[in-house]
Amino acid sequence: MNKQPQRKSSFGASMKAVFWSFFGVRKRRDYEHDAANLNPFHVILAALIGVAIFIGVLVMVVRFAVS
Repeated sequence: MNKQPQRKSSFGASMKAVFWSFFGVRKRRDYEHDAANLNPFHVILAALIGVAIFIGVLVMVVRFAVS
């Protein structure tokens, strides 16, 4: 009876982990904690939101530079 640990972290914690992963700055201890506690669905959703924000900022910067 191999019981998986229940994941307890919030969506905000997933957003924070994804934010730091965009920069590539993550301590091994924090990574291991996230891997054990974050909900994979929240991480995927946070990554999609982060990518959308990143693309939106890039589009705004390009429009500002071109105008």
